[in-house]
Amino acid sequence: MASHRSIPYSIPSTTTKFCLLFSLLVGMSSAQLSSTFYDTSCPKALSTIKTAVDAAVKKEARMGASLLRLHFHDCFVNGCDASVLLDGTNSEKTAAPNTGSLRGFDVIDTIKSQVESVCAGVVSCADILAVVARDSVVALSGPSWTVQLGRRDSTTSSASDANSNIPAPTLNLSGLITSFSNKGLTANELVALSGAHTIGQARCTTFRARAYNETNIDSSYKTSLQSKCPSTGGDNNLSPLDVTSPTTFDNAYFTNLKNKKGLLHSDQQLYNGGSTDSQVDTYSSNSATFKTDFANAIVKMGNISPLTGTSGQIRTNCRKTN
Repeated sequence: MASHRSIPYSIPSTTTKFCLLFSLLVGMSSAQLSSTFYDTSCPKALSTIKTAVDAAVKKEARMGASLLRLHFHDCFVNGCDASVLLDGTNSEKTAAPNTGSLRGFDVIDTIKSQVESVCAGVVSCADILAVVARDSVVALSGPSWTVQLGRRDSTTSSASDANSNIPAPTLNLSGLITSFSNKGLTANELVALSGAHTIGQARCTTFRARAYNETNIDSSYKTSLQSKCPSTGGDNNLSPLDVTSPTTFDNAYFTNLKNKKGLLHSDQQLYNGGSTDSQVDTYSSNSATFKTDFANAIVKMGNISPLTGTSGQIRTNCRKTN
């Protein structure tokens, strides 16, 4: 019998190591998200969600913006894991950017209940947020996109993480670029995603300083904002982020920026003599380009650190862990 000692030990070649690495990466990506994730396990999931979103937006157009914002505020804090939906004394809901500001939780509750009745314990709250964001944009005449699915839900939610990760409306351009870069998003994607402010409203407390203290603002617009937002009090008075067409997902937001009618300080920073001016010019003159870029950027945002496989759980109630 030949001795095994006669078989020399071989060191893997560079090619072999590359193949092993490639196989590992393919394995990792296959555990990520897929547009067909529920095709077999819950084929009625997407249509159930769309029907509910259409009804909610028809009842109140502003709800479309509120639901879209939930997805953004979820993904920017420890990834797209529905942590923003958890109740609790120190949950993300209680963080400064969210408390008294985020809304639409009752709509998500209704959608989750309807999806559970179709297929219990299958569809995650995180995926519901991603689909709801797309359907809300479509309901307000915006672009559609293919939503990647397969996220699972977190079991924790942190107010401090929300406070430190969600970009503030007071940020300058460099701060905004850094905030998005920290999530793997480029400056171009920052501008595209900021176009979400073509719908929705903001509270007086977020734009008071701009309305009274800033100079890169149209004078008649400034007067209008001051009439809605007194120098003291009225913190929750609302003003549309897009003064032109606040319930239509279009490119008017960018034209407003060129006319110095950005509502938030962070909005106007995108068109204030900086590196993003040219992109605002492009979007202002080309709605199709903006909508395409927005769709691509939000798909990328939706892939920020998702929980997949056996990580996390599929919450039965989006407000609490199982």
